[in-house]
Amino acid sequence: MIVVGGIILAAVIIVLVFWMLLTRKLREKYAALWLIIGLGVLILGLFPKLLLWLTAALGVQLPSNLIFSMAILLLLGVGLHLSWELSQAEDEIRRLAEESAIARTEIQSLKARLDALEERDLSARSDQPDDAGSDGGS
Repeated sequence: MIVVGGIILAAVIIVLVFWMLLTRKLREKYAALWLIIGLGVLILGLFPKLLLWLTAALGVQLPSNLIFSMAILLLLGVGLHLSWELSQAEDEIRRLAEESAIARTEIQSLKARLDALEERDLSARSDQPDDAGSDGGS
């Protein structure tokens, strides 16, 4: 029964990861890790004696201890990877915020210059005599 449960769990993981890839809810770089986990669970589900062999080869007393140790190492790796991704995202967000602030300041400066030029152009037009009104009266 445990073997069938492992095989079903692996199949669910693999199908779910492929579905998330197809619907663009999971990026390829994360999907690779989950596919490796799914394949590992599938292999251990199909060949349970492999876990016993690995336990003996590594000198671990119980197969469950080996599984928990591997799970803890995997979670530490995932946590470290996500922390690294988050650090990169924070740097990118800070850089984009700074560029946005610079662009906003430049736009405001250009808008102020344009308003000043339009105001100067309007005042220059109002100071000039109207040629059309003076020629038509004679």
